[in-house]
Amino acid sequence: MRMLKPEGIIPAMVTPFADDYSVNETAVRSLVRRLLEAGAHGLFCLGSNGEFFSLTREEKLRLAEVVVDEVGGRVPVYFGSGGISTQETIGLTREFERIGVSAVSVITPYFLKLTQRELAEHYKRLADATTLPILLYNIPNLTGNSLLPKTVAELSRIDNIVAVKDSSGSLDNILQYIEESEPGFSVLAGTDSLILATLMAGGHGGIAATANFMPQTVVAIYEKWKKGELAEAQEEQMKLKELRGAFKLGTLPSALKAALNLAGVPAGPARPPVAPLSPEAERELKKVVRHYIDEGIVAEG
Repeated sequence: MRMLKPEGIIPAMVTPFADDYSVNETAVRSLVRRLLEAGAHGLFCLGSNGEFFSLTREEKLRLAEVVVDEVGGRVPVYFGSGGISTQETIGLTREFERIGVSAVSVITPYFLKLTQRELAEHYKRLADATTLPILLYNIPNLTGNSLLPKTVAELSRIDNIVAVKDSSGSLDNILQYIEESEPGFSVLAGTDSLILATLMAGGHGGIAATANFMPQTVVAIYEKWKKGELAEAQEEQMKLKELRGAFKLGTLPSALKAALNLAGVPAGPARPPVAPLSPEAERELKKVVRHYIDEGIVAEG
């Protein structure tokens, strides 16, 4: 019996920073409220766009305390606890368990090129060490390690491994995850352009970075799909295209944070070595943000 069924639109939250690169707790709370008011079905913190790689352990734990407090049990809260070593991942997961997060998202280990057996054992050891639900997180372009469908199928048989977030960008990969995993196991799109396609193929939703900027639109993809309004859901899906294209203007997550700042949503800078956008890129991004505001897709502030 699975303890949690991840589904719907779960924004992949940025981590707002102050100008000195410290975590801006006031802005974190404000962003949480913004996303919940838009109807988000959960919150996903310390993913790639949350800059998990640049936060200290102490900052991660404090962020969890702040988000759990602000959410107040209204939706599930997912926190990234993945690291290179199994021991590190178990330790951080246990701390998140103590704080009261709903589930952990665990990126594959990175830097080292691992076998499928090593990846499976990593997750099995973690599942044995925690009572929290676990989401597998597959993003091979950044980690160098890919969870193959057979490995996900094997791990989906473990009760507290409840879902996979696939950011491979491959719909075929998502289809194989859906086909081969156990009933009740959730497959979630981690590539925002594939949210509706994933839902139509039998997946369960999306963990979406674009939802920081345009949460109502991304939530509407799921809500309209659920009502059987496929044409309308596709219209909402297409609204994400221009913003996703603008992500290429800078190194992740600089363009997304800049878009939020331009729209009056305090996100602050990305941490170095990620640099601010160039003046030319910022001019391009301003046009994109102004388009969304003028179309009424995004409200300022």
